[in-house]
Amino acid sequence: MRLSAGLFCLVFSAVAFASEIRFADLPPEARSTVALIEKGGPFPHERDGVVFGNREKLLPARERGWYREYTVQTKGERTRGARRIVAGRDGRLYYSDDHYRSFKRILRQ
Repeated sequence: MRLSAGLFCLVFSAVAFASEIRFADLPPEARSTVALIEKGGPFPHERDGVVFGNREKLLPARERGWYREYTVQTKGERTRGARRIVAGRDGRLYYSDDHYRSFKRILRQ
C-alpha cells in the first residue's frame, strides 16, 4: 500500500507527538518557562516567542505563525541548549529536550 505524501505526514505527525508528559513531571526549568509563557513574559532570550516553522513536521500541520518557540534554561549551557517549549495558538504546549527531534505534548492536570 502506498501512502500519499500528505497522508504520510498526517499519520507520522499523529504518531510523533503521541508521547505525553504531565506538567508536574517536566523539569523545573520547563515548568518555569511554561509559567512565563502563560504570563506573557518577560523572556530571558531574544529568540523566545519567535515563529516555530515546524519544518520537521512532527507537530500537526498548521499555517505559518501558529507555533511559537521558547527556550528552556539548561544549567551549565553557555548557549540556549536543546530544550524548548513550543506553544500553539490553541494553547497546546509541546516539550522537546532534543532540539525538535521529538516532542511530548504537555498535559495540564
